[in-house]
Formats: sequence, C-alpha cells, structure tokens
Amino acid sequence: MSDSDAVKPLVNGKMDNIDDEEQKLSVAKEELNKLTKQLEKAEDEKSRLQLAKLSAEDSKKEASKNVMVLQQQGKQRQEEFSKTVKGIQNDISMLEKGNKDLMEKLKKIQAKLQAKKSESATLQQRFKIYVQIPEKKVKFTRKEKDSDDSGQHIKGVFTIAQRPSVLLKGGQALITFEEEKVAAQILKMAKCTVSCDKDKVHVKPKSLTLDPFVKFEVHLDVSTKTLSFSNVPFTLSEERMRDRLEISFSKPSRGGGEVKMVDYDKHTGKGQITFLNSGVAERLALKRKYIVDMDREVNVKVDLVYNYKLKKFQTFCGTPTRTILLCGITDFQDEEDLQDHLEIHFQKPSNYGGEVECIKYVSGGNEVKAFFTEDMAEMEA
Repeated sequence: MSDSDAVKPLVNGKMDNIDDEEQKLSVAKEELNKLTKQLEKAEDEKSRLQLAKLSAEDSKKEASKNVMVLQQQGKQRQEEFSKTVKGIQNDISMLEKGNKDLMEKLKKIQAKLQAKKSESATLQQRFKIYVQIPEKKVKFTRKEKDSDDSGQHIKGVFTIAQRPSVLLKGGQALITFEEEKVAAQILKMAKCTVSCDKDKVHVKPKSLTLDPFVKFEVHLDVSTKTLSFSNVPFTLSEERMRDRLEISFSKPSRGGGEVKMVDYDKHTGKGQITFLNSGVAERLALKRKYIVDMDREVNVKVDLVYNYKLKKFQTFCGTPTRTILLCGITDFQDEEDLQDHLEIHFQKPSNYGGEVECIKYVSGGNEVKAFFTEDMAEMEA
C-alpha cells in the first residue's frame, strides 16, 4: 500500500464532513429564513394587534364620549321635560283657578239675573192690568164736519184706569175715616190699646203707601173699506196672484164688492184688499173666512184692519189721606167680632177717633187685596 492510498480516505472523510456541515448550514439557513419569516409575521401581527388595540381604544373613547353626550342630552331632555310638565301643570292650575273664578262670577251673575227676573216679574205683576171694559152709553153732543175720509174709518178712544190697591196681610186692618184730621190724629200715636170684652189688644197705626198704578188711553181706528187676509199660498206669478185676488174679492155672489186696490206679500202669504165702497170689508170680516180662486179654491182667513195707539200713559203713587193701616193685631177672636171692636174703638172721640167710613180686618194666615177709588187717595203722577 502506497502513501497516496493511505492519505486518500482521510481526505474523503474530511470532505464528507464538509458536506455535512454545508448541509447543516443550508438547513440552518432555511430554518433561519423560516424563523425570520415567522418573526416578520409575528411582528406584522403584533403591529396589527397594536393598531387594532389603538383603534379599539379610540372607538371606546369615542363611544364613551358619545355615551357622555347622550347622557348629557338625556339630562337636558329630562330637565326640559320637567320644565314643560311643570309649566303645563301651572297652566292647568291657572286655568282651573280661572274656571273656578268664572264659575263663581257666573253664579253671582245668575243670582243677580234671577233677582232681576223676580223684580221684573213683581213689577210686571204690579202693572199688569186685567180689564173688562163695561158697556157704556154714548151721548152725541155735536156733529163733526164731513171730511174726505168720512165713513172710511171707525174711531174710538178708550180710557183705561187701574184702581190703586194694597195687599192686606194677616194681623192687619184698614180703616177709612170720613175726615182726614181723624186719620192724622191716630197716626201721631205710637200705639193704640183696644178693649175686646175682657181682653185688650195693642195695635200700631201706620201711614199707607199704595202699589203703583197706571192710567192710559187706547186710540182705536178700524177701516171700513180695507180687509186683511192671510194663508194665501204663492202658486202663480205675482201679477196673476193679484188678478186672481181682485177677481175673487169682486164677486157679489160671495159677498164681495168692487175692489180699489190689492196689496199682496208673496213671502208671507198675507195682504190687504181695499174696496171702493164701505161696508163690504165689515160684511166679509164677520165670516172670518173667504174662498179665493187660484189654480184651485183656497180658503183664506179675513179680518178688519185695526190701527191702535197707546197715549197718555201715566203711572201714579197713591197716598190715602183718610185711610190708615193697623198692624200687630193678635188673632184671638173671630174675625168679624174683632173687626167690630176695632170699629167701635176708633169711632169714639175719647180715643181720638171719628166717624168710620169703612173697615177691613184680615185674620192670621190670610191675605186680601184692597182696592181704592180716586177720591180716597191723593195721587201724584
């Protein structure tokens, strides 16, 4: 074996080692590259996570800020709502108070109105006149000159005079003396003691004020040529309606006569017919109804034309000078007996009395309306 042969294995052995080292180095490099790439990925992931964290923190801060803003807005809204509710409650309270005040005012006004109505009703009752005009004989004193409208109108003047009166209540009496001075003497006394058999009664004399009363004249004017009618329906033209009315009221067979003028209101169905001669209107008015020819026969109401005026209306307050009112009479005897005792007492001159013209006593629980004639009361207009 030569020397070269002996060295060659060693070289091969070294070479093998170098190859292994290179292989290991290559593997190490590959591993290093892998680790480097992994490191880079890790760094990238770290950076991404840091960015995500920063973004999340920013979002959190923004969310916190938004929450704070919303909380602040909610608080403001709550305050505004509370203020609004409080304002509405104040308005409601003011409205309720105003309504209460108005209701109180309304009640007061209604009470005043009721009082005024009662007062008005009382006054109306006082001045209400129920008069049945009696038949009166007429005496002709002179003949008036004929005028152009002579015979066309019936005129009359009626004087209505309300008799003065006073309401006499229970425990009161009215005494009318023949002389005024007797009544004046009695009125000077604060009270009078009247003997009634074994008993005595104390009465208080008072002057009398009568309820207001009125006097007036009614001037009446009745046309003898003009007749009023009503209930005429508007079924034709206005001109034809007038023609039909004139023809109908001109028929002698129905009691009509020659027509001078026709007045008709289509809106009310009323009007007036003026005849040429007197007496026709009076004759038809007695029938109360009349047949007119339209598109059919129509039954209409007819009446005379009245014109009346109220004149010389006067109100009076009467103060009777011969009549006195006795008050505070105790009701312990029969009404007629006690009235007789009162009359006897006030007839005696020793009691400052005099001749009694009339007397009326009303026992307790009763009322009487006493009427006076004009000669028993001095009246002031």
